[in-house]
Amino acid sequence: MPLSKKTLLRSIKEWVLVTLGVLIYVTGWALFLLPNNLVGGGVSGISSIIQYATGIQIGYSYFVLNAILLIAAFFILGTSFGAKTIYAIIVASAGLRILPEVIPPEIINTLALQNGKLMSTLMGGLMAGIGIGMSISNGGSTGGTDIIALIYTKFRNVSPGKVLLYLDFFIILSSLLVPSYVQDLDPVSGAALLDGEGNPLRHLMPFADKVTTVVYGLILVTVNGKVVDLYLSGSQQSVQLFILSQKYAEIADVITRDLHRGVTVLDGRGWFTQQTTHVLMVITRKTDLNLLLRHIKLIDPKAFLSVSSVNGVYGKGFDTIKK
Repeated sequence: MPLSKKTLLRSIKEWVLVTLGVLIYVTGWALFLLPNNLVGGGVSGISSIIQYATGIQIGYSYFVLNAILLIAAFFILGTSFGAKTIYAIIVASAGLRILPEVIPPEIINTLALQNGKLMSTLMGGLMAGIGIGMSISNGGSTGGTDIIALIYTKFRNVSPGKVLLYLDFFIILSSLLVPSYVQDLDPVSGAALLDGEGNPLRHLMPFADKVTTVVYGLILVTVNGKVVDLYLSGSQQSVQLFILSQKYAEIADVITRDLHRGVTVLDGRGWFTQQTTHVLMVITRKTDLNLLLRHIKLIDPKAFLSVSSVNGVYGKGFDTIKK
């Protein structure tokens, strides 16, 4: 397969996964978090605080705040990152504007409201973390503090999830200083109650409930940050292979030519047979392991292999050493 065609297919795959990640992220907010008046981190958390206080729909403030942060990303992270993030922000803003009105109140009532705020916090944090991780691992972002996290980790060896965690703590605690209004819902259907003019009925959230909401918010960002780190460590984990085969030269050629991975040939000697041999050492992404094993099996089904996980691989084709 020509390299240009591989590049095109890889690019299409990345854009599709960024889209899917954003949709998972938005669904977590629209289905579990917003109906329970929960506060999260990031720009979505700030936008939710604005919505609870003023009634301004979350999708609008989400777009405006992200546009400001995006300008900084252009200068620091490059235009390739910016193109995917602009797309992700537009999709997320539209989703946060449309999904809360599209999802039937019965579904929200059954899955989110009746199961309580704790379960909604866990489910919302899980979906948001998966969505963020999926977007970041494919060169994009759901915007907001994700951009700040990526800017910081560009120059420091700190996990994005940890940076997000610190930022989110500050945002959630700040919600105590802002008044929040809770929408009145029908206890049976979960539909919003309206006044005589068709406006939604709302009441001021007591301060004691705001403190409880902050606790749920801290649980939310903790789950979110951990899921992001787990997703990224899984998608970027590398493995080290030692391959012993009489057809080592043919295997090495296939790995370098078709899989575009480096191979180091080590001289060895079997102590039992006292015969010299050649050992191939290969480091590759865990996601490419199955493809590499299939190529080896086709060449030499009797090849002897050792596969182990490695923590931290730096150099061409992998991570870069940061200050």
